[in-house]
Amino acid sequence: VKIIEAATGNTVYEHNAHQAMTPASNMKLAISAAALQYLGDDYEFTTTFGMLGDTLVVVGRGDPLLGDEITNARLGRDANWLFDGIINALKAVGINSISDIVIDSTFFDNNRVHTNWPRGQLNRPYACEVSGLNYNGNCIRITATNVSGRVNLQLEPLTAYLDIKNNVKAISKGGSAIGSFRNTGVNNITVHGKCRKSAGFDVAIERPGGFFGFLLAERLKAAGIVINGQLMEKHVNGQRVKVLKEYSTPISQVLYRCNKDSFGLAAECLLKTISAQADVKKMNGSWQGGRGLISQYLNSLSVGDDEFYIDDGSGLSRENKLSANAIVRILSNMYKSQHWPIFKESLAVAGQDGTVRKYFRDRRYSGRIFGKTGYINGVRTFSGICHTDNGEFIFSILTNNSRTSKTRKAINDIVKAVIDAN
Repeated sequence: VKIIEAATGNTVYEHNAHQAMTPASNMKLAISAAALQYLGDDYEFTTTFGMLGDTLVVVGRGDPLLGDEITNARLGRDANWLFDGIINALKAVGINSISDIVIDSTFFDNNRVHTNWPRGQLNRPYACEVSGLNYNGNCIRITATNVSGRVNLQLEPLTAYLDIKNNVKAISKGGSAIGSFRNTGVNNITVHGKCRKSAGFDVAIERPGGFFGFLLAERLKAAGIVINGQLMEKHVNGQRVKVLKEYSTPISQVLYRCNKDSFGLAAECLLKTISAQADVKKMNGSWQGGRGLISQYLNSLSVGDDEFYIDDGSGLSRENKLSANAIVRILSNMYKSQHWPIFKESLAVAGQDGTVRKYFRDRRYSGRIFGKTGYINGVRTFSGICHTDNGEFIFSILTNNSRTSKTRKAINDIVKAVIDAN
């Protein structure tokens, strides 16, 4: 635990504050702060659509929110807005047929799955693959519906990209419970379980760039645009591409999903983007490259190497380590910088939204605590800032080997005590 006065930096309380701990999703605070430091408040994630001769080219630059359902809902966008825009752009210049579709996702390297993520969880949304071109959180939603004793499966978005085997049993009583596991083939998925009425879940897909390209081809064909060639993934010379359409996502929206909603893909893309932007060719953003740059950022805050280890961006890896002192220094650095308004806006608000909307609902606390929670098995964390009658206090509370739900209550009680005492 470490608590400081935000304005002065004076320590109010600390306990084992310099001990490196597994931070779970509190790792996202380090990643998002470093991203603002290296990329700036005005950075935008862009995706370019253009023509290279008669070939349609899509160049991804790491946008984690392309086709993101929650972002679309926040911005009032239709689910098909992106594909409709591309189709309209092609038709506006009189293009009714193309040869190939080329997907360029080389802004990131081809290491899409982190080596230290749990092998048995790679089909879960929070462990989805990370690509230079992402779409719909790199997931597909599968819904099972029991129709007169026969279980039908529906996909959203609707696509033939996956090979689905239906092993779900229809039941007439009891609760529904369905899931999936991957077979040896790429995107070969078996859905299993039982279904009484209807049940659904999200499953992470493999090869996100190919996923987007396949969806694009399906939508173009449905709109009457003829594709004479094939779908390919490779690097293209961007200077020769005649741009038809470009979509941009501000870093503020990515930080919002990263911290407020704890969206893991956003954190991983921030980490790899830092790496890619530091590369001379603006390519091959990697976990290794991001790791080094984020370590440099922490060292610049006078955080010793023994107080942290950066492994991934989302905090899913148990190899990550951060001390409470390190997190407080990160938050203090943001608080005193020009980045504070955009950074604070990304934090969950006690009793109101994000991962702490169901906590601190009492009027004394609601809206006065801004922070980031963290949870993986045996780990519960919470760090942020409290607004009290006597000023603002920055805090970080990390627990490891916690085996009871009472731990979250204890963490929240510490934060409440900061407000109660001031």
